[in-house]
Amino acid sequence: MRESVRIVRFCLIGTMNALITALVIGGMMEGAGADYLLANVTAYVVAQTHNFVWSKYWIFPLENIYRKSSTWRQVLLFSVAFALAYGLQFLFLLLVVEGFGMNEYLGQFLGLFVYGAVNYLANKHVTFR
Repeated sequence: MRESVRIVRFCLIGTMNALITALVIGGMMEGAGADYLLANVTAYVVAQTHNFVWSKYWIFPLENIYRKSSTWRQVLLFSVAFALAYGLQFLFLLLVVEGFGMNEYLGQFLGLFVYGAVNYLANKHVTFR
């Protein structure tokens, strides 16, 4: 698959994940009065389930000869990639909200780009290869 196609697919699924994340965060913060950090953790965990399926079968599909790669191995590596990307996004969120006084919603939105870049690179080069 051409890299440009892969990036377009990643952006499409990333947009869907961003919408899922925004809906969960908005529902928790506005609807349930939850703290922005709890809403952030919950939203990213929910979006990850959606993200794994699309990543495995559509964004980073393996050639038939490589399909023997264990799904459990991919789940483990995907979880490690998620932890890395999420951790960096979470630190970014804390820095901009607590350190610079940025609006919590804007910080959440900008954090999506930190998360997306790290997640793409980790999954491309480690999880689905």
